[in-house]
Amino acid sequence: MRFNDANSYFKKTFGHKMYKAAISLPVTCPNRDGTCGVGGCAFCSEGGSGEFATASSIPVKDQIDQAIGKLSSKVPADTGYIAYFQSFSNTYCEPSVLKAALDEAACHSKVEALSVATRPDCLPDGIINVLRDTACRIPLFVELGLQTSSDETAEWFGRGYKTEVYIDAVRKLRAVGVNVITHIIFGLKGEDKEQMIDSVRTAVAAGSDGVKFTCLYILRGTRAEEEWRSGNIDVLEMNEYFDIVEEAIALLPPDVVVHRITGAGPKKLLLAPMWTADKRKVINYINGRFG
Repeated sequence: MRFNDANSYFKKTFGHKMYKAAISLPVTCPNRDGTCGVGGCAFCSEGGSGEFATASSIPVKDQIDQAIGKLSSKVPADTGYIAYFQSFSNTYCEPSVLKAALDEAACHSKVEALSVATRPDCLPDGIINVLRDTACRIPLFVELGLQTSSDETAEWFGRGYKTEVYIDAVRKLRAVGVNVITHIIFGLKGEDKEQMIDSVRTAVAAGSDGVKFTCLYILRGTRAEEEWRSGNIDVLEMNEYFDIVEEAIALLPPDVVVHRITGAGPKKLLLAPMWTADKRKVINYINGRFG
């Protein structure tokens, strides 16, 4: 790949391929429970981006076993696993709850690293201390949902915090030995290409160790669906999206890892853009353009 891709990074770091075992905690988000909003972000489904994770009602170890079981027939025997706390904001809980979950995941015999998805405004001192202690024992990634550096755009989709909170969160996490991955969405309502690229510049300037890019999905049952059906949102076509991605990649320092160049929304909920549902076509396009 013509960029620092995650597969190459993981092979160099761990000595083999790594796969994520998606798991869940019984948590929510401050923009769902009324703290700073209700209903979640405009583009977020009821599952909170965790449609592919297992149920949070069962123990973490059992969730990992189930997730690995689903992957085991598709991946090499020498594969390593990252326990990925995916759904909602996984640091939006008491420090003791997070500590117990991370400890349980870290003790799993097949887990070599942990990854925690959360929001920059859900990192109080007690949580930072738990993450610091965990990072001393096992490689730890924290994925922050920035999505955009534009506070105006963020107000539209209901993010609930200012970009300065994200910048401070990256600083705090890196100071305790956490590897930070920043999520960025291209094609948010009202944003032109320059605004999208500004989000990448913000992540780089903040010191993010990695990035995840995706386009805006329109999922059934979201507020974004209502605006899309009303003609207020135009989704990106494939060539248009990857033109933006290519420009974004050119801004990244060599050591910043691209953990995702595009994503795939749950097919049962996806309304647009439908090109993202053809995984084989998208992979072939990426290999042809960036390989």
